[in-house]
Amino acid sequence: MNTDESLRKHLIELLEGGHAHATFDQVIGDIPAKFRGEIPNGLSHSAWMLLEHMRVAQWDILDFSRNANYKALKWPDDYWPKNAAPTSALAWEKSIERFRNDLEAMKKLVTDPKTDLFAKLPWGDGQTILREAMLVADHNAHHLGQLIDVRRLLGIWKQ
Repeated sequence: MNTDESLRKHLIELLEGGHAHATFDQVIGDIPAKFRGEIPNGLSHSAWMLLEHMRVAQWDILDFSRNANYKALKWPDDYWPKNAAPTSALAWEKSIERFRNDLEAMKKLVTDPKTDLFAKLPWGDGQTILREAMLVADHNAHHLGQLIDVRRLLGIWKQ
């Protein structure tokens, strides 16, 4: 395996998680509906708020990574949901589905041999696909840790 293939393999492992921390599916998969909008005492966000923030931020990074006509979202208003709870079970499931789809799209971008991981994005100010993929992995890991804290405080983390 050459160094390019090795780097891409490591990036995929980083994006998928599970080596030094829990995976997205382990953390989000079985949160009971009645707890999705609960903000535990001492914390700032519910599981829904964190899930939606992760989804929006990941989509935004993906959009920036592949869209020469990228338009930045307004911070923090566009990155966080207005409500602590999802409007329905379907909204919860759709958010998870969209998160997974965008993560797969980032992984495809990383594994595409035509993608130069080190090339500066012409519409950015020095960012590369390598940097953006690591940003997705880092951001997701941070908020998965927060989701685990939410679950622990709600008494629904059994790992």
